[in-house]
Amino acid sequence: MQPTLEARRFLGDGVSLAADVSGPLKGQPILFLHGGGQTRHSWGNAVIEAARRGFHAVTLDLRGHGESDWAPDGVYAMETFCADVRLVMASLERAPVIVGASMGGLVGLVVAAAPPPPVAALILVDVSIRLEPEGTREIGAFMTSAPDGFASLDEAADAVSAYLPHRPRPKDTSGLLRNLRLHEDGRYRWHWDPAFIRPASGNKAPDPALLESAAANLSAPTLLVRGGKSRVVSRQGVDEFLALAPHAQYVDVAGADHMVAGDANDSFNAAIFDFIEQLDLV
Repeated sequence: MQPTLEARRFLGDGVSLAADVSGPLKGQPILFLHGGGQTRHSWGNAVIEAARRGFHAVTLDLRGHGESDWAPDGVYAMETFCADVRLVMASLERAPVIVGASMGGLVGLVVAAAPPPPVAALILVDVSIRLEPEGTREIGAFMTSAPDGFASLDEAADAVSAYLPHRPRPKDTSGLLRNLRLHEDGRYRWHWDPAFIRPASGNKAPDPALLESAAANLSAPTLLVRGGKSRVVSRQGVDEFLALAPHAQYVDVAGADHMVAGDANDSFNAAIFDFIEQLDLV
């Protein structure tokens, strides 16, 4: 029987966090952490595939994103996201495999580096200790490009297509409703708290020294997955990470850009589950 998703709430550090869970409760947990400006729906069918393989999959909306609470103080700093994730991890049956994309990967990296290793394994998705300025500027430009929202779903779909020209524009735009909110003025706005993209929110690039230290202190099994067309993570950035964490494995997903799971879901699934299943955690 095909696994199904069940909505659940987790207690974070003073906020309630939305999640979908699937798979046997006693199975090895896999905790999926999305990137900045994304939601728990950004993983394609990876969560269902995890459940089908006997894992207990949890895909989380980070604070200020999706259906999770917004930060009451408007602060979205690295330590705050990490505090939320540690509380979610503590509620699981055992130490999870963390699969983190972009910002979620940086959170996972910092959390995983704490001794003794609090995770069974770490998978970083198109993120490293050094990010390319061109790619990060593109992300920032998209996130700040429509402060007044959109008059229709078609208008929002046009904006996404301009940002992701390599993806076909969907004929049915209703799927965007998972990432947009209809406000009282009749306009659609992205799901994140506007404070998340304001400098005063504390949402600035993590200290490179913190990330370098975390990479050097990693001891859990680690996989770095890069999109072959990524403008956010370069091969040089990969090499710098592997020099600090030489035990880590590396996979390049050809044809994928920064959002690897959305661009090449079958290849992404093959990469992460081949890695997880060789660890014999189920």
